[in-house]
Amino acid sequence: MGAVEAKLAELGLSLPDVVPPLAAYQPAVQSGPYVYTAGQLPMVEGKLPVTGKVGAEVTAEEAKELARTCALNALAAVKSVAGDLDRIARVVKVVGFVASASDFTGQPAVLNGASELLGEVLGDKGVHARSAVGVAVLPLDAPVEVEIQVELA
Repeated sequence: MGAVEAKLAELGLSLPDVVPPLAAYQPAVQSGPYVYTAGQLPMVEGKLPVTGKVGAEVTAEEAKELARTCALNALAAVKSVAGDLDRIARVVKVVGFVASASDFTGQPAVLNGASELLGEVLGDKGVHARSAVGVAVLPLDAPVEVEIQVELA
């Protein structure tokens, strides 16, 4: 077990299996020193724990936790191509999508769930640029979807 996975264990987390693609794409691809993940849903053991719009059926607090799950799934996707999470030199960018009720404007706070997890696990290497976007609907009626881009050492 590497240092990153040891940190996950210290936080009471474990790296899940890579979420299988829902369509014609790969969970992650490497180009040069960069790994780009596909959008990761908050799947837990192959299922979404909750569905619906944030600000309606799903609270912002629930969505923040789901964003953490998305980030954990993204790290699993990175490991699937990098082989070892200790190769991460830094997280470059996080893009998050929040299926939002029409009056919900707290997308950045929801995506803090993903950003905070990456910081807890990777320290300074987890500091990144980010976009938080509200959308009408996500695949499988997921409340949140997160993709990350990392640079490998």
